[in-house]
Amino acid sequence: MNTTISKSAGMGAVLEDGAVTFRVWAPHAENVFVGGSFNDWSKNEISLEKEENGYWSAITEKVSEGDEYKFFIQFEGEILSRNDPYAFEVTNSNGNSVIRTLNFNWDDANFKMPSWNALVIYELHVGTFNRSNPDAVGTFEDVISKLEYLKNLGVNCIELLPVAEFAGGISWGYNPSHPFAIEQDYGGPDGFAKLVNEAHKLGIAVIIDVVYNHFGPSDVDLWQFDGWSENDKGGIYFYNDHRSVTPWGDTRPDYGRKEVRQYLRDNALMWIEKYHCDGLRMDATSYIRYEGGGLGYDTEIEEGNILMRDINTEIREKYPHVLTIAEDLKGDSRVTDSIEMNGLAYGSQWDMNFVHPIREVIEDAHDDSRDLQKVIDALEFKYSNDAFSRIVYTESHDEVANGKARVPEEIQPGDAESDFAKKRAILGIVLTLTAPGIPMLFQGQEFIEDEYFKDTEGLDWNKEERHKGIENLVRDVIKLRTGEAKGAEGLRSQNIEILHVNHETKVLAYTRFDDNNADESVLVVLNFSNQEYEDYGIGLNADQPYEIRINAASKEYDSAFSDLPVDSVKVVEEETDTKAWTGKINIPAYASLIFLKS
Repeated sequence: MNTTISKSAGMGAVLEDGAVTFRVWAPHAENVFVGGSFNDWSKNEISLEKEENGYWSAITEKVSEGDEYKFFIQFEGEILSRNDPYAFEVTNSNGNSVIRTLNFNWDDANFKMPSWNALVIYELHVGTFNRSNPDAVGTFEDVISKLEYLKNLGVNCIELLPVAEFAGGISWGYNPSHPFAIEQDYGGPDGFAKLVNEAHKLGIAVIIDVVYNHFGPSDVDLWQFDGWSENDKGGIYFYNDHRSVTPWGDTRPDYGRKEVRQYLRDNALMWIEKYHCDGLRMDATSYIRYEGGGLGYDTEIEEGNILMRDINTEIREKYPHVLTIAEDLKGDSRVTDSIEMNGLAYGSQWDMNFVHPIREVIEDAHDDSRDLQKVIDALEFKYSNDAFSRIVYTESHDEVANGKARVPEEIQPGDAESDFAKKRAILGIVLTLTAPGIPMLFQGQEFIEDEYFKDTEGLDWNKEERHKGIENLVRDVIKLRTGEAKGAEGLRSQNIEILHVNHETKVLAYTRFDDNNADESVLVVLNFSNQEYEDYGIGLNADQPYEIRINAASKEYDSAFSDLPVDSVKVVEEETDTKAWTGKINIPAYASLIFLKS
């Protein structure tokens, strides 16, 4: 059986009513065939018929789910063996495409992603997060086995480094070979769907990292897919001139071709519709919109802007709860501005204006040179006039690799478990979890993991036992941030007020408050020096009773921490910081203190 179909039947291999429809875009092919395990890999038995605009299609009843296949493309006398660009599964990055329907059994109908202002994101890498077998990469099952741990920690959203099939079995994931297939070494399509399902059952959202700025560069069947290319470049899926060049290979997709934009759009929607993902984090978007990534005088790629605007617009219209995040790192509000404001309409973006200054301040070896104004600027910064248009963090996979270490290691090289390192790393965590924005932690940050991030080494879970107290501290702050613990609605608002900054004492205090619920404002007091203070005064707007909720410098969280008692704020009618009222408190060295209204 071999008939032409309409474009509405979809791309790739579509199994329906006992037949499979194959459809592929190969505009320069002279003939196209499909063969596989169902016909002894015949390269000419099942031919596809040519449609308009370079599409080819065929229907056959010889194929069943699980069968392996490839397209055989005839071009200038050669037969090119190619995997299906839309394959939902491949045997491995150099293997064969597999017929899949992705019709999973879901139990997550009652799941609703938390509001973006209540999210706490936990970024993890499947291959290293939890290796049940130390001699093999981690799997989706290994992540599932830690979901209860993450729920107990208070995390309500995980963000996974890319899981699309990549070359080999060990990788960060930013070298996608088959964008629609799921890495087999992690557990393939079934393993990933199970992870999302189990996460949702525990109330945890799932954001997936996608890579649209380049493909590969190795094991990429899209390269010269139908035989044609110019300048010895990549052919129909790639730019065939200077625009193809990226830092990761000569493989920037050709956003000017509507078929390529459709391919990337279809991929984005697959994660949401087929796998129930709650968000997409798009890697290195500055290399989609600029030839050189936006460095200095650079040439804009308007076609890349069109791609991102179209994807974000469609997702916002169809799935308004889905969060799209740009890793742009150019400090540009245009990324999260609305379409009406000539923006790209991302829901949020990773914020360089937070991570870099905060790390600089807490990693500074000298208290005297610690610049609190940089902290204030980082706290008050917004994109698109919306606090939640930014993701705030001090650690991510990029920030703890490639020559940069975990925060504790940067603070005290070779002694990341020292008191200085732990307390100042905690300052960064508390800033992240109490700042306006969507906070994100990186795997192991909650128990002072200090190793460089490497895709060859698993997370050291022995440290989780050793630093259980600090993990408990992070849990306590997270649960205030998400609302699981009551009394801190101000942390989920747009608002912040800097109450006190003293560049001599290195003490900073601010409130997070909700205009509609004054009773749940939060007072945060941070000491960026190794000096403790008793009866320290900070200016208050009124006779406001605050009780200590979290003293991060307490021995409750680490036996080596401070004995200095921290009680509720004692308010006196005395001018401080040009305010009529003064709050008196004890502040341990390098302390992070959180007070709630009493």
